[in-house]
Amino acid sequence: MTTVNSSRILRGGGSSLATTYGARSPFMEDIWRRAVIGFYFALWYALNVVYNIVNKQVLNVWDAPMTVGSLQLGIGALYATLLWTFNLRSRPVLEKSGKRAVRDVGLWHATGQLSTVLSLNAGPVSFTHIVKALEPFFSAIVSAVSLGERMPTPVYLSLIPVVGGVGYACLKERSFSWLAFGMAMGSNLAFALRAVLSKVAMTTPEGQPPIGTNLTPPNVFALVTISSFMISIPLAILGEGSTMASKWSEALQKQELNELVVRVLLSGLFHYLNNEVMYLALGSVHPVTLAVGNTMKRVFIMVASVMVFQNEITVQAAIGSAIGIGGVLVYSLVKQHYQRLEAEAARAK
Repeated sequence: MTTVNSSRILRGGGSSLATTYGARSPFMEDIWRRAVIGFYFALWYALNVVYNIVNKQVLNVWDAPMTVGSLQLGIGALYATLLWTFNLRSRPVLEKSGKRAVRDVGLWHATGQLSTVLSLNAGPVSFTHIVKALEPFFSAIVSAVSLGERMPTPVYLSLIPVVGGVGYACLKERSFSWLAFGMAMGSNLAFALRAVLSKVAMTTPEGQPPIGTNLTPPNVFALVTISSFMISIPLAILGEGSTMASKWSEALQKQELNELVVRVLLSGLFHYLNNEVMYLALGSVHPVTLAVGNTMKRVFIMVASVMVFQNEITVQAAIGSAIGIGGVLVYSLVKQHYQRLEAEAARAK
């Protein structure tokens, strides 16, 4: 698959930082690089926090999570289409095999998105993110079963505090909801399958023609978003079609039309941009740094949601969450350690 360094995406070009901003001394270049990385992470966190808060505000008024989730995908699809229409980003072109791959990945992206929004609608934001800390566990299992990828034993052992911490946090949790728990677990599985399928479907085997052109990571994500939006429409109609009109009328009794529409638009835009900025961060730092940042991001979301919505968290839930999220960090560090050892061994041959 054709890729570019994602730190170039928002600039719309392929030049390096030094070329774009003029020659700099090594010291100033390092300062500038750190400042850019800091900006990416700050923006990533801010977009994540704002999305989760605005999304929950919408769901508190409009009790139609599948419809809201589908609309958010549609807003992201519209945003990406406008970028291509006004030549702000190179338009991707897919071959027949590429279209099939995008459709397959889009199915799991849509499933994961709708499941997440259903979970967020059924319980507090903090509870959903406690359960979603289990995503690395699902990724490890799905990779082993689907791809036959076996990781060293210490990597799997590092998942024990993740599972134990999340389980302890959910045990006797005041805000526990089976629907919220089940949907969050379902989203973990769907996103794990999406990641595995992306790895298989979006990579061109050696000697085979490419599945398309201009398939940069943001363009691939845009194509997947468009596909997932189309898939989510019938799912939302099937799940909420009979109550869609009544739920909308109830929402308008709670909030003004203009305010509700703006919040829905913002939730979709922030959902999409959050993923865009994640690509920028990914292309600018070591994977270990990103793993640490992703762990801290979840903490920021949980703390912000508790502050905004005043949801009570028991001491047990706080301890379990800390163990689980800390376990995610340990898992990421251990996994990266063994991946580095494997890469060094391969180079030594």
